[in-house]
Amino acid sequence: MSKLLVVETSPRGNGSISRNMTEKFISEWKTAHAGGEVLQRDLAETALEFVSAPWLHAYFTPPDQHTPEMKQALALSDALVAELLDADEIVIATPVYNYNVPASLKAWVDHIVRKGKTLGMDGSGLVTDKKATVLIASGGVYTKGSPIAHRNIAQKYLELVLNTIGIEDVTVVAGGGAKAVDMGETTMEEFIGTLAGALSTAAK
Repeated sequence: MSKLLVVETSPRGNGSISRNMTEKFISEWKTAHAGGEVLQRDLAETALEFVSAPWLHAYFTPPDQHTPEMKQALALSDALVAELLDADEIVIATPVYNYNVPASLKAWVDHIVRKGKTLGMDGSGLVTDKKATVLIASGGVYTKGSPIAHRNIAQKYLELVLNTIGIEDVTVVAGGGAKAVDMGETTMEEFIGTLAGALSTAAK
């Protein structure tokens, strides 16, 4: 039975374009993976702390020397890593803020890129044989041929992180021009409809 880990980021609820993209993706994924299990990690509802001095101290201390306080400092990070390693596939859905990912998603990345767990001591990725899909909603259009394609930082960053931890099979569905929904130039349903084919293909 396939397991899909869904990492949601947007704080906008039903008004979120990326969350609506995720809803369509999950529907298609369930059709393609009968009996598959979906685990959702909503970063808008997860109290993710940014990396701190106590966290780093615990990180750089050998596990067999961890104090109870160190174990507590890494507890959520350990849980997030376990979710990732247990999944067969992962989907990350995010809006773009100022050309990059929201702070909550960056914090999640900092928690799951762990030496000895997802990253080898030699820098090699340990999360292999998994597939990842990145769903991005952005006001601007950053795809190839766009005059602002060089600003496609969010996509490049996520691809780099996933590749670094060992996930090489990465598909990106870019929902560029999403501001048209907020400006009332199109409906949410119409906008998601333009991405339906790409979402369906990515979910297979």
